[in-house]
Amino acid sequence: MDEPRWLTDEQQRAWRQVVEVLVRVPAALDAQLQRDAGLTHMGYLVLMTLSERPDRRLAMSKLAKRASASLSRLSHVVARLEEKGWVRRERDTDDGRVQIAVLTDEGWDKVVTSAPGHAEAVHQLIFDRLSTAQMRQLAKVAEALLESPLEVRSRPVSR
Repeated sequence: MDEPRWLTDEQQRAWRQVVEVLVRVPAALDAQLQRDAGLTHMGYLVLMTLSERPDRRLAMSKLAKRASASLSRLSHVVARLEEKGWVRRERDTDDGRVQIAVLTDEGWDKVVTSAPGHAEAVHQLIFDRLSTAQMRQLAKVAEALLESPLEVRSRPVSR
């Protein structure tokens, strides 16, 4: 029977701080976007991702992957963005099973007006608090964590 790999005290402290960052930063970004732009963070991420495409279009499945969201969650977000007139869905002309999310001109305008406040929030929450060396180290840490798919292999439960 394998013993569990418990966290050391140092790992436990580091992990709890990471968890707090993972909870507090997205909540603060979401609050800023809701207050200043009437958008959720996920809604902004969808609009921003589409705005970076030369044709402002992307298959829903690819958009879900880029947004790290399930297709179901993305569909709900896109439905709310459609209600506002910022996104529309179309069927792919080559494969009718594929839905394409398209950023409208109104959606483009929304990204353009929302981006400065979002960038300022990111500065205040992250980059204003770090030295240049810390920022570069943060980028390296994030890159190391994202080098391979983030998935946990099942481990048999010992009884």
